Amino acid sequence: MPGAYSRALFDSVEGSAMGLLDQIGGMLGGHRQASDPSEAANKGLLQQVIGMLSAPGALNNLTSAFQGAGLGNVLQSWIGKGENLPISGEQVKQVLGSGTVSDLGARAGLSESDTSNKLAGMLPQVIDKLTPDGKLPSQSDLSSSLSSMGKLFH
Repeated sequence: MPGAYSRALFDSVEGSAMGLLDQIGGMLGGHRQASDPSEAANKGLLQQVIGMLSAPGALNNLTSAFQGAGLGNVLQSWIGKGENLPISGEQVKQVLGSGTVSDLGARAGLSESDTSNKLAGMLPQVIDKLTPDGKLPSQSDLSSSLSSMGKLFH
């Protein structure tokens, strides 16, 4: 059911991001202070995604949301070791729900449309980096990975 992923996953945005930002730092321009508004928005959006994924059961909920939207194969490609299938901004809204995407964007200073399009590029990379073994990590492994990332935002 679209949007079932819900806002609750975005309520806790205590960021976490060290190793992940190193790996997708090109998207943000590295560890320097964001001077370009677009770069700052990308960093803010990444913080939101990390906060979302920090919630207990978040990856399982995300998996269910993708499956419910008929896009389980797309998410599985990000988790698996092969090539990541693309996702569109409209499909992101279908999975997460328009309200959730809009809230996420507002917190990052982006429009709903910009947010969904940026998430379409960001989510495959983030999920791919969090699942290097080709499977969903345990909650403790996920929490550990996300915790090590947060130091960049504090």
